[in-house]
Amino acid sequence: MRVLVYDTHSYDRTFLDAANGGRHQLEYTTAQLDAQTAALAQGYDAVCLFVNDEGSAAVMERLAAGGVRMIAQRSTGFNNLDLAAAAARGITSMRVGYYSPYAVAEFAVGLLQTLNRRIHRAYNRTREFNFRLAGLLGHDIRGRTVGVVGTGKIGAIFARIMHGFGCPTLAYDVRENPECIELGVQYVPLEELLRRSDIISLHVPLMPQTQHLIRAETLALMKTGVMIINTSRGGLIDTEALIAALQRGQVAAVGLDVYEEEEGKFFRDLSDQVMDDEVLARLMTFPNVLLTSHQAFFTHEAMTTIAETTIANLTDFEEGRENENLLRAG
Repeated sequence: MRVLVYDTHSYDRTFLDAANGGRHQLEYTTAQLDAQTAALAQGYDAVCLFVNDEGSAAVMERLAAGGVRMIAQRSTGFNNLDLAAAAARGITSMRVGYYSPYAVAEFAVGLLQTLNRRIHRAYNRTREFNFRLAGLLGHDIRGRTVGVVGTGKIGAIFARIMHGFGCPTLAYDVRENPECIELGVQYVPLEELLRRSDIISLHVPLMPQTQHLIRAETLALMKTGVMIINTSRGGLIDTEALIAALQRGQVAAVGLDVYEEEEGKFFRDLSDQVMDDEVLARLMTFPNVLLTSHQAFFTHEAMTTIAETTIANLTDFEEGRENENLLRAG
């Protein structure tokens, strides 16, 4: 099949070409998909998208008019796709259902440890030969109560790691994970988790029910001095409410690998530009905020699986087979 890969970076091409082995005709563009750039897909059988590509009804209409019959989403999350609009226009959508939950869970723990022991601040100090310890005091992680919001594959691995640290672990999910129960994780209502946890890590998908899960009302339930980690989706947190909680000292530290308005910013080099997002600029002024650019998934193992699964999805579609990665509206 002839496939246009949107929002391409050098690493995407490296892994996709290796997995493809010449099976499909892959062509690449650095453009993100939107209503205007959908015209680039004219004459292609399929498009390959990432998390910040737009898959609205208007885009689906333009893709279908250009002959696109399949969307290969090279991520697990697919909140950017209007699946009903795609199906109505005869477009099949597939995703990467699984890549490396270890990559994301381990990165979340890395953010936690870095913030707790001020490693990012110590790194900057010592590069200037400032070896003072004042301002770098942390806590033992052992014994601190950790709240895990979402215990799918990633959340369950994160819980297992924190169990290894010796942390009492609470969890909230619409479905309880038997692996977590066996580990000794205690499932509680979300409000109770927010009240009792010293550290809260988010591992739920973004959907209407989870949009701004962390907002003024839920932040007000948390302990003073709480740490929040988000390696899932930026829209889970109301950023302005988070900034207010940081300003009043209720939230002691925040580790974010995602941001609700990251589209057009993340995965780009904007170092020579003036930041026009005032909320993001304010967030970056806090010394107790650690922001990374949606890189939690970014390991060799994960990228290999993403590429191989994407190529397999394209092949299955071409040969008329369904698999577990097929996305359905509703």
